Amino acid sequence: MDRNQGRNPRTNGTRGSYAVGDERRARILDAAVTHFARWGFHASSMARIAKDVGITQGGLLHHFRSKEDLLVSVLEHSDEQDVARFFSRNPGNATEAFAAILDLAEYNAGRPGRTKMFNVLAGEAGEPAHPAHGYFERRYRTVIDKITAVLQRDMADGTVAPGTDCEAAATELVAVMDGLQLQWALAPETYDMTGRLRLYADRLLRSITVDGSGMPA
Repeated sequence: MDRNQGRNPRTNGTRGSYAVGDERRARILDAAVTHFARWGFHASSMARIAKDVGITQGGLLHHFRSKEDLLVSVLEHSDEQDVARFFSRNPGNATEAFAAILDLAEYNAGRPGRTKMFNVLAGEAGEPAHPAHGYFERRYRTVIDKITAVLQRDMADGTVAPGTDCEAAATELVAVMDGLQLQWALAPETYDMTGRLRLYADRLLRSITVDGSGMPA
């Protein structure tokens, strides 16, 4: 019997074209990370990104309608990976929430291109007209709200001291993380970003827990 009997060549060809399209889309996103990290959004060129991928600018626009669309796709793709890796489960307490932040910082240290891109774009996005302004506003609000909710739950359970400003503590933790990340980006080979963030998280946790406990060793 012919091994090809019963197969649909049109379907197989369609699947192959989808695979090629997905692979090309992934290469475009990777190249965009490098360009946005080096030049920011405004100075990055769709033509140069397309050239690095080995396609025409028209081919790039087949996957992403505009530079704004490409930027949003890069950020959303990165967020999807972070959420799946670090925030897919709700932390049981403040220690687990802080540990997830430390794990994210360590992961960021291993992907300098994406991390530098984040730093550059976050700085640019302070301008309300920037296409990533809404993204960063939502991202910070989501992360801060998530940590705040865990701290408030611990305060209700009696492990976090009564009267603790949980939102302020969450905001400070995220601010310190990003500040250390900026300094790390300047000299990553000489700067222990995760270690310094761990020291701060430990001090913060000891200052708000009833029994003065900090991060586990």
